[in-house]
Amino acid sequence: MFVDCHVHLDPYSDAEVGEVLQRAGDVGVHAVISAGTTIDSSRRSVELSAKFPGLFSGVGIHPMDIKSPFTETTYQQLRGMATENEKVLVVSEVGLDFMEGAPDRADQYHAFREQIRLARDLQLPIVFHSREAHEESFRILREERAYEVGGVMHYFQGDREAAQKVTDLGFYVSLARPLQRLPDLQAAAAEIPLANIVLETDATPQPFKSKRENWTEPRHVRDVAELLAQLQSVSVEEVESATTRNIRNVLGPGWNTVQSYLDGVPSPN
Repeated sequence: MFVDCHVHLDPYSDAEVGEVLQRAGDVGVHAVISAGTTIDSSRRSVELSAKFPGLFSGVGIHPMDIKSPFTETTYQQLRGMATENEKVLVVSEVGLDFMEGAPDRADQYHAFREQIRLARDLQLPIVFHSREAHEESFRILREERAYEVGGVMHYFQGDREAAQKVTDLGFYVSLARPLQRLPDLQAAAAEIPLANIVLETDATPQPFKSKRENWTEPRHVRDVAELLAQLQSVSVEEVESATTRNIRNVLGPGWNTVQSYLDGVPSPN
């Protein structure tokens, strides 16, 4: 079994989510975690996870979606969603983004720190975003003791040194489809121990692509795994086993929830 640890399925209709998950299941991707980026998308992700056994969710505010300072009300809204549904497995997607035009950095820092606090409060792992902000992201994670809950650096595109910094923090690196097109990332992935890697697609609707069949979906986790197997000179089965074991370690007790639903526990109404 493969796990896609990071997608954004909330913009899809319920019917489309069902189709996406069916295609994923057809190639062995049986568990998918859909991240929130705002209060509304977090709520939608939680609602979807209640409808589909193999879909789980994260709650969080993405740094690019910080339109106003993170408040105690925001904290309690996210906390409430997480505590009311056992299928909320992670605080995601949170982090820092320093690209041109990004929200005020002071607001980003505050929101990131508060959401790490939330993760520690809930004892949930963190899935974090970092663009042009790696050293600052790592610093905040250290200062806020994020290693107490661990988690994942999503959509990793760094080098071997950056991967080592991630794992030194007690986090895993998550590889996605950029692995298929970036030679430098391929070189790094060949050297990163399988014991430190999880898989994702960051799937979300992609209407800018002319053909619907080319949209990234959770089913593409298998493609990433196949390439990773080639780069590391191991079997796809070994990548499957290792990355699933790794996400199980990330989720800790949350993995019991995953397993119970995959074993056929009905979705909550």
